[in-house]
Amino acid sequence: MITSIQGTLTAATPLHAIIELNGFGYEVHVPVTTAERLPQVGSAVKLHTLVIYREDAQTMFGFATTADRDFFRLMIENVTGVGPKMALSIMSKLSLASLEGAIRAGDIGLLAKCPGIGKKTAERLVVELKSKVGGSSVSETAAAGGPAATAPASSHHDAVSALVALGYKGADADEAVRRAALALGTKATTETLIKKALNG
Repeated sequence: MITSIQGTLTAATPLHAIIELNGFGYEVHVPVTTAERLPQVGSAVKLHTLVIYREDAQTMFGFATTADRDFFRLMIENVTGVGPKMALSIMSKLSLASLEGAIRAGDIGLLAKCPGIGKKTAERLVVELKSKVGGSSVSETAAAGGPAATAPASSHHDAVSALVALGYKGADADEAVRRAALALGTKATTETLIKKALNG
C-alpha cells in the first residue's frame, strides 16, 4: 500500500496536486485544507496518501498530516453513504479539529453545513464515529499563505469550479464566490475565495 508520496509539486488546484516522482506525474486528490498548505509549484512536497482501487480506476488521495488521512479513511470505511468524494468535501469545509469537536458534541447543525451533507448523513457521522473519535482534538499546523498567483477573474472561475466539484449547484457556487470576493477584495486567491465561500 502506498502511504505517502514525496516529489516535486508541478501543478496545484484547490482540489488536486500533481507530484512528479522518478519521471512520472502523479495526480493526487486533496481537500482544500491540504491545498492551502502546499508549497509553491516547483518545490519539494510530501503528502500522506490513501489509494482507493476500483474495478475501472485507482485514485490517490493526499493529506498534509497522517491524522487527516486516517480520519478520511475512518469516514469512508465506517459511515454509511459517505464515499471518497463526500469525505473530501467534508474535510474541505471543516478542519480536523472542528470535525472531531462536532462529532464529540453531536453538533449536527455544523456537520450539515458541509456541501452535499444533509441532516441524516450528519447524524450518521455522529452515531458511527463518536466512539472512534479520541478525547482531544488533533493539533493543526498553520495554513501557509501567499500572494495571489492569478487574476481575480481566473481565481473566481477556479473557485466556482472547485465548489461545483464539492457538490454545490452552479448558481449557488457563483453567488458564494461573489460574496467571498467582495469580502476579501481584489488580492484574493483561488484558495482564499474557496475557504471564505465554504465558511460563509
